[in-house]
Amino acid sequence: MAEELDLVIMGAGTGGYVAAIRAAQLGLKTAVVEKEKVGGTCLHKGCIPSKALLRSAEVFAEVKESETYGVTTSDVSLDFNKVQARKNSIVNKLHQGVTHLMNKGKIDVYHGTGRILGPSIFSPSAGTISVEMDDGSDNAMLIPKNVIIATGSRPNILPGLKPNNETVYTSDEALNMNELPTSIIIIGGGVIGIEWASMLTDFGVEVTVLEAASRILPFDDADVSEEMTRQLRERGVTIETNVRVEVDQVRTESGVAVPAKREDETVQFEAEAVLQSVGRKANIEDIGLSNTDIEPKKGFIPVNEFGQTKESHIYAIGDVTGGLQLAHAASHEGITAVEHMAGRKPAPLNDELIPRCTYSRPETASIGLTEEQAREKGYQVKTGSFSFQAIGKALVHGDSAGFTKMVVDEETDDLLGVHIIGAHATELISEAALAKLIDASNWEISQSIHPHPTLSEVMGEAALAVEGEQIHS
Repeated sequence: MAEELDLVIMGAGTGGYVAAIRAAQLGLKTAVVEKEKVGGTCLHKGCIPSKALLRSAEVFAEVKESETYGVTTSDVSLDFNKVQARKNSIVNKLHQGVTHLMNKGKIDVYHGTGRILGPSIFSPSAGTISVEMDDGSDNAMLIPKNVIIATGSRPNILPGLKPNNETVYTSDEALNMNELPTSIIIIGGGVIGIEWASMLTDFGVEVTVLEAASRILPFDDADVSEEMTRQLRERGVTIETNVRVEVDQVRTESGVAVPAKREDETVQFEAEAVLQSVGRKANIEDIGLSNTDIEPKKGFIPVNEFGQTKESHIYAIGDVTGGLQLAHAASHEGITAVEHMAGRKPAPLNDELIPRCTYSRPETASIGLTEEQAREKGYQVKTGSFSFQAIGKALVHGDSAGFTKMVVDEETDDLLGVHIIGAHATELISEAALAKLIDASNWEISQSIHPHPTLSEVMGEAALAVEGEQIHS
């Protein structure tokens, strides 16, 4: 028997389950369809497990350097099985929490594959959703007034580099390695590639990063990219830029050899394993888009500023839209979509208000426009940078490398962008996110009293540095 609902959400990842909770809060009868586990990629194959591994790597590196703090240790070793067990425990705990939230909100969860069947006499606008149940029971038929497509994405795979859980990986498989390789080639120097490079080098793996662009973290501010390159190379990571992997990998006795092009020259890189981090592909196949008027562009679903597709009762959020592929972006998009369909008149989505983070060592965090982007948009800009080396808490913490940079409109003093690289950068960016939201100027940030000693003092000093008025340099 078909069930009538206010909303069906296809996908229960971070965007989907947050949208479901908000819908339940607004009194909408809601169901989610998920073919794997509630929590999605972020909880099970991305954000959480990778950050758990990164934390273990960071602690391992710190313990080896403990004498710097006057703490003498001996026989420091890594038990990778326990590292993985800790990661799995965190994921399981959070999964239980999300399941509890679904139950608390009286949100029905259908475990299976959902497909849009198109309009029917029961649902002339949004279309009926058929769910092929995982347990083999009869298909469930859901008749919603609205639909949110939140089916997420998966790693791209290069020709000849099909993952085998032995020598060839994407981030999905690498999260469940039983043993660490002695050496690895990481194809792609974007956020995911750099996080893995940082993690694995801290675990003692010999790491080579191959990036097709002229610099790693190519979408970050150029100054941040340069500083990340410097610090990773100082830690022993080999970074090769302007290198394009175009041919199939060749297996060797000890692992893999990856031929690549650098200008007109063919070069070859060898290691025990290879990890490809070359973007992600939206999961839009076999979900019934052909039964709608939605026309994907470049493999993604076009949406307006509230997440609506070409069919006004069907929304799409998260990675499937081709925007910022970030868990917190998907969550915000989900809330915006639900509030819009409920008539709450939310603010339009704006990527310039979404923080972007890299959880490597050092961390990076940014919001808004880079200096280059601002100039390309026609702004006359002024910038201010301030080093963590002049911040007392950074010295106390034992990591004073990096800086904060602010990009400001010279004409209006509007804050255009903030870029941080250094310890705990991902925690510091929220002040900049609030400043962007309320359209604060660098002067207003400089007048906010930052407690001493804290890392947050770098924000006030960078704001002053825009006018050349910084105190501690």
